[in-house]
Amino acid sequence: MPTDSPSAPFPETLECQVTGMSCANCAANVEKALAALPGVGQAFVNFASERVTIRFDPGRITASRLVAAIEAAGYGVLKAGADLPVTGLSCANCAANIEKAVLRLPGVLQASVNFAREHLAVTYLADRLDLPAIAAAVEAAGYGVILPAPEADTGLDAEARARAQEISRQRTAFLVGAAFSLPLFGLSMLRDFHLLGAWAHEPWVNWLFFALASPVQFFTGRDFYVNGAKSLRNRSANMDVLVAMGSSCAYFYSLAVMVLPGLSGHVYFETSAVIITLIRLGKLLEARAKGRTSEAIKKLLNLRPKTCTILRQGQEVPVAISQVQVGDTVVVRPGESIPVDGTVKTGVSAVDESMLTGEPIPLDKAPGAPVFGGTINREGLLRIEATKVGRDTVLARIIRLVEEAQGSKAPIQRIADRVSAVFVPTVIGIACAVFLLWWVLGGAFVPALIRLVAVLVIACPCALGLATPTAIMAGTGKGAELGILFRSGEALEKANALTFIVLDKTGTITTGQPTVADIIPAADASPDAVLAMAAAAEHGSEHPLGKAVVAEARARNLALPAVEDFRAVPGQGVEARIAGRLVRVGKPGWLQSLGIRLDPAEVAIRRLQDESKTVMVAATETTLLGFIAVADPVKPSAPEALARLAEQGVEVVMLTGDNQRAARRIAGQLGIGRVLAEVLPDEKAGEIRRLQHEGRLVGMVGDGINDAPALAQADVGFAIGTGTDIAVEAAEVTLMRGELTAVPRAIALSRATMQTIRQNLFWAFFYNVLLIPIAAGVLHPFAGLPAMLRDLHPILAALAMAFSSVTVVTNSLRLARLRL
Repeated sequence: MPTDSPSAPFPETLECQVTGMSCANCAANVEKALAALPGVGQAFVNFASERVTIRFDPGRITASRLVAAIEAAGYGVLKAGADLPVTGLSCANCAANIEKAVLRLPGVLQASVNFAREHLAVTYLADRLDLPAIAAAVEAAGYGVILPAPEADTGLDAEARARAQEISRQRTAFLVGAAFSLPLFGLSMLRDFHLLGAWAHEPWVNWLFFALASPVQFFTGRDFYVNGAKSLRNRSANMDVLVAMGSSCAYFYSLAVMVLPGLSGHVYFETSAVIITLIRLGKLLEARAKGRTSEAIKKLLNLRPKTCTILRQGQEVPVAISQVQVGDTVVVRPGESIPVDGTVKTGVSAVDESMLTGEPIPLDKAPGAPVFGGTINREGLLRIEATKVGRDTVLARIIRLVEEAQGSKAPIQRIADRVSAVFVPTVIGIACAVFLLWWVLGGAFVPALIRLVAVLVIACPCALGLATPTAIMAGTGKGAELGILFRSGEALEKANALTFIVLDKTGTITTGQPTVADIIPAADASPDAVLAMAAAAEHGSEHPLGKAVVAEARARNLALPAVEDFRAVPGQGVEARIAGRLVRVGKPGWLQSLGIRLDPAEVAIRRLQDESKTVMVAATETTLLGFIAVADPVKPSAPEALARLAEQGVEVVMLTGDNQRAARRIAGQLGIGRVLAEVLPDEKAGEIRRLQHEGRLVGMVGDGINDAPALAQADVGFAIGTGTDIAVEAAEVTLMRGELTAVPRAIALSRATMQTIRQNLFWAFFYNVLLIPIAAGVLHPFAGLPAMLRDLHPILAALAMAFSSVTVVTNSLRLARLRL
């Protein structure tokens, strides 16, 4: 646990790839080493993705010290270094300025400028940063930098290389082990079955077995000794300790039989060699399978082009994507990926935005239209003004959300963490007890030793450690493919148990693009006159209904009078001074409370409201001008979404600031039984709290700024991704498409992920609970059982252990093929 108080500020987050971990206990060792440092608020390691996330106070501790702590614990961090020539230096202060600029970049560990040589030496996290980003920081500080070559290396490339190197290393170790183990195992078995003749029992044959087993023990099995020693140095014990102990017992007992005159009997070199080789095979398959759990991130990152073309002084210049700045004009040709978020300056085209919305049909883009990085320009040449670059783009934010979710821990993982913390010491205790029990009661040393080895090698803490994070990674990755972004593993878990879904009406159930349906003037005024006056008053409003009124006036080419003293009254309407008169436009109840008589029009108002239209009243301080009825059509996907939620057993509540009649009319059309209408923006969070006080787990779906407090209050907030940035930031789940069907799909994905986690944990626990006693010999008295079950051979134990982790990871990967 962190040493700092929970209230201490830890504003910075460092994420990096950790190398050298072999099981969940290694992840716990890294967490403990970091949590003991002053200035660290939280540190957690995702063993499946091999990433650490550290929240810390940069005023008390530096990123380089954090990395040093990981390395001191015996593990590695994916780092890179470069020595870059810099230009434009005039004094030592210039060198200091460059160092400060580079050190501010997230992921830079060290930066030093040699003023005499005019060189920048920098060490950075290879999976977080690249050289073009460092060069951009130097240039932003007012200096130049010379890159050694066009650099297209990214964090994805560095991580992919590291994983490829790890797989290659595991493969080499396994092949060496197999090359020596197979002949050793074959000769040993043939000798045991007396198929080789008398020569096979000569003393030199045992020395041949020793020669074949030793490379396996100390080359293929080297990691088990090294990592086991690291773990013990950190006052912990991991899977490597079990494997090293088990194989060493067989190996060194066999060596003792050969060299000590007082000992005689069978040697078990083949047992130690095959144990190590099989477990190494399991680690190889596990490494390959774990790499597939991050496929979603790879697909997202591959959407980003590494270079692009910008206009500088009228010339097209190819540059690295990291060098594009806000305000640059980017040239995108047909078939190219759009590199930044921006606005079309010139050109007309169709852009494929399916990676954001899931919609396969390209959208037409013309000057003034927004475009997003990672989308594909299908037809015409576009010139785009960059408005967001780098980490600020929508795609970068999606990648960040998925990475954070994949690196987080779900609450259910605490069970596995608690068990893993005591698992290895418990297994060692059981193995020693089994050995003593069989030696004392059975009177034979060798069978007792064989059972000790079997117990040690069959126990698998890796399966426990991988059960939750691999499923979380696969689930969040599948969600990203579907346009459903879970902010954390906790959100993914909680969505599984939701009993209430509260839906905001405008923009969530409805299209959020209301249009004027009716204009009813009072007295002898014309409809256009009422519309012009109301549109002038609403011109400064951000409310969707006000925008609909203004849009209708523009569509009719009406001239709007000048406005003074505009003021919005939250939840009620607007008022403004027009030609010396105070004009108000808003809810009928508000106007009535201000003294405007609506009695003659009550029948018309009720009729319009019964038609699910929202009525807006326009009036001066004393005179009624007329009514404007605005309709916001229901989204076509709403009926299907609500039907699926009902099938899932989730009760739907509609929440709206609209009047009761209009709200109930739409609710009746969609079969929604519970309606909370006429709720002001600042009251929405309170309504969520009231539902929670009923003992319900509540999800909230919204898209507007006024939904943000309710989204934050809900147990799980779902933000429609087409809504505002504030709503998206307040929510725990972002639905990139504006369709309601994404809500039941998110819940279904959550339930499938949790089912997978429960399956993984069950099999991990069941595997150990069942097989450890069998390895200990509890079935030995049952003579009718097969010999392989009565007396489980360590080689079979190693085979079972090797494939237990692979089974868990493979089960998690099934989520990638899930149909929702």
